[in-house]
Amino acid sequence: MAAVTATPLRTVLPGRLRHHPAVAKLALLAVVAAVLVPLAEARWSGGSWPHALTVDLTGPLGRAGDWIIDNRDSHPLFLYFFGYVSDAVVLSVRAVYLLLLAAGWAGVTALAALVAWRAAGVRQALGAGAAFLVCGLLGMWVPTMQTLAVMVVAVLASVVLGMLLGLAAGLSERTHRALRPVLDTMQVLPAFAYLLPVVLVFGIGVPAAVLATVVYAAPPMARLTALGLRDADEGVMEAVASLGATARQRLLTARLPLARKELLLGLNQTIMMALSMAVIASVIGAGGLGDRVYQALASVDVGAALSAGIPIVLLAVVLDRVTAAAGERIGAARANPPRRYTALAALAVVAVALTARLAGRTDWPDAWAVNIAEPVNRAVDWMTGHLYSGVPYIGGTADWAGHFTTWVLDPLRDGLQWLPWWAVLLTVAALAWLIGTWRTALTAVLAMAAIGVLGEWKPSLDTLSQVLAAVAVTLVLGFATGIAAARSERFERLLRPVLDVFQTMPQFVYLIPVVALFGVGRAPAVAAAVVYALPAVIRITTQGLRAVDPAALEAARSLGATPGQQLRQVQLPLARSALLLAVNQGVVLVLAVVIIGGLVGGGALGYDVVFGLAQGDLATGLVAGAAIVCLGLMLDRVTQPTGRRAKKEA
Repeated sequence: MAAVTATPLRTVLPGRLRHHPAVAKLALLAVVAAVLVPLAEARWSGGSWPHALTVDLTGPLGRAGDWIIDNRDSHPLFLYFFGYVSDAVVLSVRAVYLLLLAAGWAGVTALAALVAWRAAGVRQALGAGAAFLVCGLLGMWVPTMQTLAVMVVAVLASVVLGMLLGLAAGLSERTHRALRPVLDTMQVLPAFAYLLPVVLVFGIGVPAAVLATVVYAAPPMARLTALGLRDADEGVMEAVASLGATARQRLLTARLPLARKELLLGLNQTIMMALSMAVIASVIGAGGLGDRVYQALASVDVGAALSAGIPIVLLAVVLDRVTAAAGERIGAARANPPRRYTALAALAVVAVALTARLAGRTDWPDAWAVNIAEPVNRAVDWMTGHLYSGVPYIGGTADWAGHFTTWVLDPLRDGLQWLPWWAVLLTVAALAWLIGTWRTALTAVLAMAAIGVLGEWKPSLDTLSQVLAAVAVTLVLGFATGIAAARSERFERLLRPVLDVFQTMPQFVYLIPVVALFGVGRAPAVAAAVVYALPAVIRITTQGLRAVDPAALEAARSLGATPGQQLRQVQLPLARSALLLAVNQGVVLVLAVVIIGGLVGGGALGYDVVFGLAQGDLATGLVAGAAIVCLGLMLDRVTQPTGRRAKKEA
């Protein structure tokens, strides 16, 4: 149908323009707009989304929430299904926690070093042992064990669920097509939106926290398992089939071994997301380190928040490095340590744990704890007095936050909300169609229209303004830093450990320093989003520029091109697909933290989700969560090339 309408359009356009696909798309869109916009204005006049096109879900969702609350202690579904699930989660977490406490700080530290050595080598073993010792020195041993117990149960459940879904998707094309939109939705849904439904069903406590973490962390395992199974070497599979192997034997002896690297990468991503969610789930009673951070954040006690935040970062870095190094060892086919050494190391771990227990030294000694909260709070007080509002001439960080809100966020929000609703939809359609296909544009427009139907038009545009402002700052800083890192190996080496720390840090932790520096409001939410998304943009930009064909650069140099001309005319055009991927990842990551910014005054959809969670208001929380999904889906579609367009750019 699109080809029939586009044919006469080509005859009307000038010769040079009719062969330009972007101009043809915009011209066709202009024709469609010229027909539909007057009809829409005549039927639904006004700038904001028409009230007649909204659907009020408050009543049905409110009744559903009331029914769940009224029947949670009496209905058979809760008593004989959800109740058993809740009990199993509580027993599992408690068993792991008691086992960790029984092993003592010495046994747990030695076990962590053993696992890291067996999986990733001596260097990672030393790093793992040092990380656990630092957790004890900061006086956070017990909260660390609580978080680790939740993590162990949540990761195991996430891996099992993700592998089952991945197996189904990897072995069945129909299942893969059915699961893809579900996993897409789960990927763009911010972590905070998962909390309200599980709280209604399971109440406040560890079961709700674990199950929310499982739902959030299982998709990457499912995606990468399916990818590994579907990309298995066809030659190997044909050889195995020719030997008469059954479908089960082909799966166990060929597909799964060939997908080991993808499976380990899925485990890595699942662990990172589970740790991030376990911290956020402290809002609903997960306890552990996240609870300490949340309580300190509520009282703006930066020292206490940092004392709990450092162990979170250390756990994230250790788990990320160990699983990533294990994946590299598998890919490089390196020899593992001899089994007798592993057995001796395991016996040494048992001996250390038993010795500490017999000596009554299972708990971390209080005398060894170092209190960093007081000096950190003194430093924060100094920063508040000298940086927050005391910098002469240029103003303090509070002034910068106020100016950014007044000069950037307010005009951007007011401008978006001033635009007619049909103009917003046309802009979304144009951007999505230019970068993708008509299906991409249709998906983006329907997602944006669904926001209006849900009655969340103005809050969504407010959130969109914060996302756009944060993405603009992120891209400017990220592209500039990525270009500098791509041009200087020394600078990249210096930058790498900083990016490693920032990329493994859970989202929740980013709110601590920005509140201390900028106070509360929309500007701190934007600042936290920028810091969270910046490492991914820098890494992708650097890798994209370094992957440019050296022959093209050599040809440009032989023609006398300066370094600046090589960058502008060769590297940036050839790295366009990587730069677009950086934009896409920046947008998705920024949206996740802008929503969490509702905790520090970000407002808009983030505030609605936080309010719904705090008040147990299912309607407000779920409607805002659905609007966030639609906004994330729209932003994903307008920033990521699809189909043949992506292949051409690659």
